[in-house]
Amino acid sequence: MSNPANSKPTSNKHFPQSADDEIENFNQVNYLEVTRHQHEQRVDNFLLARLKGLPKSHLYKLIRSDEVRVNNKRCKPYDKLYRGDIVRIAPVKLATREKPIISQDFANSLLERVVYEDDGLIVLNKPSGIAVHGGSGLDFGIIEAMREVTGKKYLELIHRIDKDTSGLLMIAKKRSTLKTLQEYLRDKTIQKSYLCLIKGQPVLNTQQIDAPLLRFTLASGERRVKVDTQDEQSKPSQTNIEVLARFSLDGTPVSLVKAMPLTGRTHQIRVHLAHIGHPILGDDKYYPADNTGVHRLCLHAWQLQIPDYDVIRAPLPKELAKLLPEEVIL
Repeated sequence: MSNPANSKPTSNKHFPQSADDEIENFNQVNYLEVTRHQHEQRVDNFLLARLKGLPKSHLYKLIRSDEVRVNNKRCKPYDKLYRGDIVRIAPVKLATREKPIISQDFANSLLERVVYEDDGLIVLNKPSGIAVHGGSGLDFGIIEAMREVTGKKYLELIHRIDKDTSGLLMIAKKRSTLKTLQEYLRDKTIQKSYLCLIKGQPVLNTQQIDAPLLRFTLASGERRVKVDTQDEQSKPSQTNIEVLARFSLDGTPVSLVKAMPLTGRTHQIRVHLAHIGHPILGDDKYYPADNTGVHRLCLHAWQLQIPDYDVIRAPLPKELAKLLPEEVIL
């Protein structure tokens, strides 16, 4: 017997809910049916997307404790899910957030920032000062806002850029696009180019910075990155840079540089440029002594070269463009 038109079955083993829909009650056992959007997704990534607010350590403990099952069997975090699988999630205590309240002005401004869109991909020119996702005291980030504004059930970040970095951000509208472009990123077949204003004027016009990076935590709990050639936990990291212009800003020698990271480490460009003595202007983490008076991190994700796509660019924001001499043309 079919359900009445306005009735929706509760999530249980007889009537699992679609994994495309949000879980409404975390205090009960939930059964989720994997759709084509989650096909071949790892169990841990599947859960992270649906149990927002749950620390990763708790999530892995849920899996180890047999609180998560796939087709009534134990699972591992790295196991793949397939369309039609039923995932059982035991009751969890979750710090849930209300849906973000997006003002119409902000909604319109986000949609106006879309520089490319097709049936699988959105590329957004992200403003500086907005995180790509919510958490750590933030009600929402770009991805939550875009889901709310567009009304699309499936939107996922393909990669991330720092909160204070502006520029190109790739968002997948379907699972196949997410998988393909993330594979391109892993295989280093996507060329990402950033523009940055840096202290001083490098001697060489082009160079490669090859310095391993180590993530660490300050006493305050804030995460940072540093160059460390001794620690075995350091990760190999390379960035190519090209000087596009040399000039002065209120009497201070500065340069406009194109940076092309060959690896994708946290804060990589910022730390690498600071390491060679040319930190990015406005970087309060890695250049706290900056006295040029700029009011934001002068780092912009400028260009994407993706296989089988035309080159995608985001022009410099006005507050950065006005710092350049008139003769500089990008």
